Amino acid sequence: MGGILTMDTYGTRLMLTIREYTKQYARKSDALGGLSFFASFATYFAALILGAVYLGHVWLSLPMIVVLAFASVRLYVLQHDCGHYSLFKTKSWNDWAGYALSVVSLTPFRVMQYNHNLHHAHLGDLEHRETTEVFTMTKKEFQEAGVLRRLSYRIYRNPVVMLSLGGIYAYFIVYRWPANTRKVGVTGVLIHNALVFTYVWLVWSVFAWPGLIVLGTSAILAGVIGVFLVYLQHNFEDTYWDRKPDHEFQKATLEGSSSLDLGHWWDIGTGNIAYHDLHHFAPGIPSYRLRYCQNNLPKHLRTKHVIRWPEAIASFRLKVWDEDARKMAPFPPSRRAQVVAAE
Repeated sequence: MGGILTMDTYGTRLMLTIREYTKQYARKSDALGGLSFFASFATYFAALILGAVYLGHVWLSLPMIVVLAFASVRLYVLQHDCGHYSLFKTKSWNDWAGYALSVVSLTPFRVMQYNHNLHHAHLGDLEHRETTEVFTMTKKEFQEAGVLRRLSYRIYRNPVVMLSLGGIYAYFIVYRWPANTRKVGVTGVLIHNALVFTYVWLVWSVFAWPGLIVLGTSAILAGVIGVFLVYLQHNFEDTYWDRKPDHEFQKATLEGSSSLDLGHWWDIGTGNIAYHDLHHFAPGIPSYRLRYCQNNLPKHLRTKHVIRWPEAIASFRLKVWDEDARKMAPFPPSRRAQVVAAE
Protein backbone atom coordinates (compact mmCIF):
# COMPACT_ATOMS: atom_id res chain seq x y z
CA MET A 1 0.00 0.00 0.00
CA GLY A 2 1.26 3.47 -0.78
CA GLY A 3 2.18 6.06 1.80
CA ILE A 4 -0.95 8.26 1.68
CA LEU A 5 -4.65 7.63 1.08
CA THR A 6 -5.74 9.95 -1.70
CA MET A 7 -8.80 9.23 -3.79
CA ASP A 8 -11.85 8.88 -1.55
CA THR A 9 -15.12 10.83 -1.57
CA TYR A 10 -13.25 14.00 -0.76
CA GLY A 11 -10.15 13.09 -2.77
CA THR A 12 -9.71 16.45 -4.48
CA ARG A 13 -9.82 18.38 -1.23
CA LEU A 14 -7.44 15.92 0.39
CA MET A 15 -5.02 16.24 -2.54
CA LEU A 16 -5.01 20.00 -2.15
CA THR A 17 -4.44 19.61 1.59
CA ILE A 18 -1.44 17.37 0.96
CA ARG A 19 -0.08 19.86 -1.55
CA GLU A 20 -0.35 22.68 0.98
CA TYR A 21 1.25 20.52 3.65
CA THR A 22 4.26 19.51 1.53
CA LYS A 23 5.01 23.08 0.44
CA GLN A 24 6.57 23.91 3.81
CA TYR A 25 9.11 21.10 3.32
CA ALA A 26 10.09 22.06 -0.24
CA ARG A 27 12.49 24.68 1.13
CA LYS A 28 16.09 24.42 -0.06
CA SER A 29 18.91 25.17 2.35
CA ASP A 30 22.48 25.66 1.16
CA ALA A 31 23.66 24.93 4.70
CA LEU A 32 21.80 21.62 4.97
CA GLY A 33 22.61 20.75 1.36
CA GLY A 34 26.29 21.44 1.95
CA LEU A 35 26.26 19.42 5.17
CA SER A 36 24.66 16.46 3.39
CA PHE A 37 27.09 16.78 0.47
CA PHE A 38 30.36 17.09 2.40
CA ALA A 39 29.45 14.77 5.28
CA SER A 40 28.45 12.04 2.82
CA PHE A 41 31.69 12.45 0.87
CA ALA A 42 33.70 12.44 4.12
CA THR A 43 32.02 9.20 5.20
CA TYR A 44 32.60 7.70 1.75
CA PHE A 45 36.33 8.43 1.64
CA ALA A 46 36.90 7.53 5.30
CA ALA A 47 35.30 4.13 4.72
CA LEU A 48 37.27 3.63 1.49
CA ILE A 49 40.60 4.48 3.14
CA LEU A 50 40.02 2.43 6.29
CA GLY A 51 38.66 -0.50 4.33
CA ALA A 52 41.68 -0.54 1.99
CA VAL A 53 44.30 -0.01 4.70
CA TYR A 54 42.83 -2.70 6.97
CA LEU A 55 41.68 -5.11 4.27
CA GLY A 56 43.42 -8.02 6.00
CA HIS A 57 41.47 -7.37 9.19
CA VAL A 58 37.99 -8.69 8.39
CA TRP A 59 36.45 -7.32 11.59
CA LEU A 60 37.20 -3.78 10.37
CA SER A 61 37.29 -4.02 6.59
CA LEU A 62 33.88 -5.67 6.18
CA PRO A 63 32.00 -3.01 8.20
CA MET A 64 33.84 -0.35 6.19
CA ILE A 65 32.74 -1.97 2.93
CA VAL A 66 29.13 -1.90 4.15
CA VAL A 67 29.46 1.75 5.21
CA LEU A 68 31.07 2.59 1.87
CA ALA A 69 28.21 0.89 0.00
CA PHE A 70 25.57 2.87 1.88
CA ALA A 71 27.58 6.07 1.46
CA SER A 72 27.62 5.39 -2.30
CA VAL A 73 23.84 4.96 -2.30
CA ARG A 74 23.43 8.16 -0.30
CA LEU A 75 25.66 10.08 -2.74
CA TYR A 76 23.51 8.75 -5.60
CA VAL A 77 20.40 10.06 -3.82
CA LEU A 78 22.05 13.47 -3.47
CA GLN A 79 22.83 13.40 -7.19
CA HIS A 80 19.17 12.56 -7.74
CA ASP A 81 18.30 15.66 -5.64
CA CYS A 82 20.54 17.74 -7.87
CA GLY A 83 18.66 16.41 -10.88
CA HIS A 84 15.49 17.90 -9.37
CA TYR A 85 17.40 21.10 -8.41
CA SER A 86 16.41 20.50 -4.81
CA LEU A 87 19.72 19.99 -2.98
CA PHE A 88 20.86 23.64 -3.19
CA LYS A 89 19.07 26.92 -3.87
CA THR A 90 20.77 27.78 -7.14
CA LYS A 91 20.65 25.83 -10.40
CA SER A 92 24.40 26.12 -10.96
CA TRP A 93 25.26 24.69 -7.54
CA ASN A 94 22.98 21.72 -8.19
CA ASP A 95 24.56 21.19 -11.60
CA TRP A 96 28.16 21.25 -10.38
CA ALA A 97 27.33 19.07 -7.37
CA GLY A 98 25.52 16.63 -9.67
CA TYR A 99 28.58 16.33 -11.92
CA ALA A 100 30.87 15.77 -8.92
CA LEU A 101 28.58 13.14 -7.42
CA SER A 102 28.23 11.31 -10.73
CA VAL A 103 31.82 10.06 -10.61
CA VAL A 104 31.38 8.02 -7.42
CA SER A 105 27.78 7.06 -8.26
CA LEU A 106 28.94 5.72 -11.66
CA THR A 107 25.92 7.48 -13.22
CA PRO A 108 26.19 10.23 -15.89
CA PHE A 109 24.40 13.25 -14.44
CA ARG A 110 22.56 14.78 -17.42
CA VAL A 111 21.31 11.46 -18.80
CA MET A 112 20.21 10.37 -15.33
CA GLN A 113 18.36 13.66 -14.94
CA TYR A 114 16.63 13.31 -18.32
CA ASN A 115 15.63 9.66 -17.85
CA HIS A 116 14.49 10.20 -14.28
CA ASN A 117 12.27 13.10 -15.31
CA LEU A 118 10.67 10.79 -17.88
CA HIS A 119 10.07 8.30 -15.09
CA HIS A 120 8.30 10.98 -13.05
CA ALA A 121 6.26 12.14 -16.04
CA HIS A 122 4.96 8.66 -16.96
CA LEU A 123 4.68 7.02 -13.55
CA GLY A 124 2.00 4.31 -13.50
CA ASP A 125 1.27 4.63 -17.22
CA LEU A 126 0.99 1.19 -18.79
CA GLU A 127 1.62 2.73 -22.19
CA HIS A 128 5.03 4.11 -21.11
CA ARG A 129 6.64 1.29 -19.15
CA GLU A 130 9.96 1.94 -20.90
CA THR A 131 10.51 4.77 -18.42
CA THR A 132 10.38 2.53 -15.35
CA GLU A 133 13.51 1.21 -13.64
CA VAL A 134 11.94 -2.25 -13.23
CA PHE A 135 9.85 -3.47 -16.16
CA THR A 136 6.47 -5.01 -15.32
CA MET A 137 4.27 -7.15 -17.56
CA THR A 138 0.53 -7.40 -17.11
CA LYS A 139 -0.97 -10.76 -16.22
CA LYS A 140 -2.66 -10.97 -19.62
CA GLU A 141 0.56 -10.13 -21.47
CA PHE A 142 2.42 -12.84 -19.58
CA GLN A 143 -0.26 -15.45 -20.25
CA GLU A 144 -0.29 -14.63 -23.97
CA ALA A 145 3.51 -14.47 -24.34
CA GLY A 146 5.55 -17.21 -25.97
CA VAL A 147 7.65 -19.71 -24.03
CA LEU A 148 10.93 -17.84 -24.43
CA ARG A 149 9.37 -14.50 -23.50
CA ARG A 150 7.84 -15.97 -20.34
CA LEU A 151 11.11 -17.69 -19.45
CA SER A 152 13.18 -14.54 -19.90
CA TYR A 153 10.71 -12.53 -17.82
CA ARG A 154 10.78 -15.17 -15.07
CA ILE A 155 14.56 -14.96 -14.98
CA TYR A 156 14.46 -11.16 -15.04
CA ARG A 157 12.02 -10.99 -12.12
CA ASN A 158 13.86 -13.57 -10.05
CA PRO A 159 15.00 -11.66 -6.93
CA VAL A 160 18.38 -13.43 -6.80
CA VAL A 161 19.11 -12.48 -10.41
CA MET A 162 17.64 -9.00 -10.09
CA LEU A 163 19.46 -8.05 -6.90
CA SER A 164 22.84 -9.50 -7.89
CA LEU A 165 23.26 -9.31 -11.64
CA GLY A 166 20.76 -6.47 -11.96
CA GLY A 167 22.90 -4.00 -10.03
CA ILE A 168 26.10 -5.05 -11.79
CA TYR A 169 24.45 -4.83 -15.20
CA ALA A 170 22.92 -1.41 -14.52
CA TYR A 171 25.73 0.44 -12.77
CA PHE A 172 28.78 -1.18 -14.39
CA ILE A 173 27.52 -1.73 -17.95
CA VAL A 174 24.31 0.11 -18.89
CA TYR A 175 25.33 3.40 -17.27
CA ARG A 176 28.47 3.57 -19.38
CA TRP A 177 26.08 4.32 -22.27
CA PRO A 178 22.58 4.85 -20.83
CA ALA A 179 19.31 5.11 -22.73
CA ASN A 180 18.82 8.47 -24.47
CA THR A 181 22.54 9.27 -24.46
CA ARG A 182 22.36 10.48 -28.05
CA LYS A 183 19.49 12.81 -27.17
CA VAL A 184 21.08 14.29 -24.07
CA GLY A 185 24.74 14.49 -25.02
CA VAL A 186 27.33 11.95 -26.12
CA THR A 187 30.23 14.17 -25.09
CA GLY A 188 29.03 14.42 -21.50
CA VAL A 189 28.78 10.64 -21.15
CA LEU A 190 32.24 10.12 -22.67
CA ILE A 191 33.77 12.69 -20.30
CA HIS A 192 31.94 11.07 -17.39
CA ASN A 193 33.28 7.62 -18.28
CA ALA A 194 36.80 9.03 -18.60
CA LEU A 195 36.48 10.57 -15.12
CA VAL A 196 35.20 7.28 -13.67
CA PHE A 197 38.15 5.36 -15.11
CA THR A 198 40.52 8.07 -13.87
CA TYR A 199 39.03 7.78 -10.39
CA VAL A 200 39.45 3.99 -10.40
CA TRP A 201 43.05 4.43 -11.58
CA LEU A 202 43.73 6.88 -8.72
CA VAL A 203 42.37 4.37 -6.20
CA TRP A 204 44.66 1.75 -7.74
CA SER A 205 47.64 4.11 -7.66
CA VAL A 206 47.19 4.90 -3.97
CA PHE A 207 45.94 1.60 -2.52
CA ALA A 208 46.74 -0.98 -5.23
CA TRP A 209 44.64 -4.18 -5.09
CA PRO A 210 43.19 -3.58 -1.60
CA GLY A 211 41.68 -0.32 -2.85
CA LEU A 212 40.14 -1.92 -5.93
CA ILE A 213 38.79 -4.86 -3.92
CA VAL A 214 37.13 -2.57 -1.38
CA LEU A 215 35.82 -0.20 -4.05
CA GLY A 216 34.55 -2.98 -6.30
CA THR A 217 32.94 -5.02 -3.52
CA SER A 218 31.21 -1.96 -2.08
CA ALA A 219 29.99 -0.95 -5.55
CA ILE A 220 28.40 -4.38 -6.03
CA LEU A 221 26.76 -4.17 -2.59
CA ALA A 222 25.58 -0.63 -3.35
CA GLY A 223 24.03 -1.99 -6.54
CA VAL A 224 22.13 -4.61 -4.52
CA ILE A 225 20.85 -1.94 -2.12
CA GLY A 226 19.95 0.35 -5.02
CA VAL A 227 18.01 -2.30 -6.94
CA PHE A 228 16.29 -3.39 -3.71
CA LEU A 229 15.08 0.19 -3.18
CA VAL A 230 14.16 0.81 -6.81
CA TYR A 231 12.09 -2.38 -6.86
CA LEU A 232 10.19 -1.60 -3.65
CA GLN A 233 9.48 1.99 -4.65
CA HIS A 234 6.85 0.91 -7.19
CA ASN A 235 6.48 -2.88 -6.93
CA PHE A 236 4.11 -3.63 -4.07
CA GLU A 237 0.65 -5.18 -3.97
CA ASP A 238 -1.53 -2.05 -4.02
CA THR A 239 0.56 0.03 -6.39
CA TYR A 240 -1.01 1.95 -9.28
CA TRP A 241 -1.05 1.24 -13.02
CA ASP A 242 -3.59 2.36 -15.59
CA ARG A 243 -4.05 3.26 -19.23
CA LYS A 244 -5.02 6.57 -20.76
CA PRO A 245 -7.48 8.22 -20.63
CA ASP A 246 -8.20 6.70 -17.19
CA HIS A 247 -4.65 7.17 -15.93
CA GLU A 248 -4.58 9.84 -13.20
CA PHE A 249 -1.13 11.35 -12.75
CA GLN A 250 -1.46 12.74 -9.23
CA LYS A 251 -3.09 9.54 -8.03
CA ALA A 252 -0.17 7.61 -9.54
CA THR A 253 2.38 9.70 -7.65
CA LEU A 254 0.94 8.76 -4.28
CA GLU A 255 -0.72 5.38 -4.76
CA GLY A 256 1.89 4.13 -7.23
CA SER A 257 4.84 4.92 -4.95
CA SER A 258 5.62 3.25 -1.66
CA SER A 259 6.38 4.62 1.77
CA LEU A 260 8.94 2.37 3.44
CA ASP A 261 9.75 2.23 7.12
CA LEU A 262 12.93 0.18 7.25
CA GLY A 263 14.47 1.89 10.26
CA HIS A 264 16.23 5.12 11.16
CA TRP A 265 19.72 3.97 10.17
CA TRP A 266 18.41 2.71 6.85
CA ASP A 267 17.01 6.18 6.21
CA ILE A 268 20.35 7.77 7.03
CA GLY A 269 22.23 5.38 4.75
CA THR A 270 19.83 5.86 1.85
CA GLY A 271 19.13 9.58 2.10
CA ASN A 272 15.46 9.17 3.14
CA ILE A 273 14.49 8.13 -0.38
CA ALA A 274 12.29 5.38 1.14
CA TYR A 275 9.49 7.96 1.49
CA HIS A 276 8.95 7.75 -2.21
CA ASP A 277 5.27 8.66 -2.38
CA LEU A 278 6.00 12.10 -0.94
CA HIS A 279 8.96 12.46 -3.28
CA HIS A 280 6.89 11.73 -6.39
CA PHE A 281 4.08 13.98 -5.24
CA ALA A 282 6.47 16.86 -4.42
CA PRO A 283 9.89 16.20 -6.02
CA GLY A 284 11.08 19.63 -4.87
CA ILE A 285 11.37 18.36 -1.29
CA PRO A 286 15.10 17.87 -0.57
CA SER A 287 16.17 14.51 0.76
CA TYR A 288 17.19 16.12 4.05
CA ARG A 289 13.55 17.12 4.68
CA LEU A 290 11.71 14.02 3.43
CA ARG A 291 11.88 12.14 6.74
CA TYR A 292 10.55 15.14 8.66
CA CYS A 293 7.79 15.58 6.10
CA GLN A 294 6.74 11.94 6.57
CA ASN A 295 7.00 11.89 10.36
CA ASN A 296 5.02 15.11 10.79
CA LEU A 297 2.15 14.08 8.52
CA PRO A 298 -1.18 14.80 10.23
CA LYS A 299 -3.12 11.65 11.07
CA HIS A 300 -5.89 12.38 8.57
CA LEU A 301 -3.28 12.41 5.77
CA ARG A 302 -1.61 9.17 6.78
CA THR A 303 -2.24 5.77 5.27
CA LYS A 304 -3.32 2.74 7.29
CA HIS A 305 0.24 1.45 7.20
CA VAL A 306 3.62 1.84 5.61
CA ILE A 307 5.70 -1.02 4.24
CA ARG A 308 8.08 -2.57 6.75
CA TRP A 309 10.63 -5.37 6.40
CA PRO A 310 8.28 -8.41 6.31
CA GLU A 311 6.07 -6.90 3.61
CA ALA A 312 9.12 -5.54 1.77
CA ILE A 313 10.63 -9.02 1.48
CA ALA A 314 7.25 -10.54 0.57
CA SER A 315 6.83 -8.01 -2.25
CA PHE A 316 9.46 -9.86 -4.28
CA ARG A 317 6.95 -12.66 -4.90
CA LEU A 318 4.82 -10.19 -6.90
CA LYS A 319 5.60 -10.44 -10.60
CA VAL A 320 2.78 -9.12 -12.83
CA TRP A 321 0.14 -6.42 -12.78
CA ASP A 322 -3.38 -7.88 -12.71
CA GLU A 323 -5.52 -5.30 -14.55
CA ASP A 324 -8.76 -6.92 -13.42
CA ALA A 325 -7.91 -7.10 -9.71
CA ARG A 326 -5.85 -3.87 -9.93
CA LYS A 327 -3.07 -5.40 -7.87
CA MET A 328 0.41 -6.78 -8.32
CA ALA A 329 0.24 -10.57 -8.27
CA PRO A 330 2.50 -13.64 -8.41
CA PHE A 331 3.03 -15.44 -11.70
CA PRO A 332 -0.26 -16.97 -12.91
CA PRO A 333 -0.53 -20.77 -13.29
CA SER A 334 0.70 -22.20 -16.57
CA ARG A 335 -1.81 -22.98 -19.31
CA ARG A 336 -1.34 -26.70 -18.68
CA ALA A 337 -2.06 -26.29 -14.97
CA GLN A 338 -5.17 -24.30 -15.80
CA VAL A 339 -6.40 -27.03 -18.15
CA VAL A 340 -5.77 -29.74 -15.55
CA ALA A 341 -7.58 -27.71 -12.90
CA ALA A 342 -10.53 -27.20 -15.24
CA GLU A 343 -10.78 -30.95 -15.87
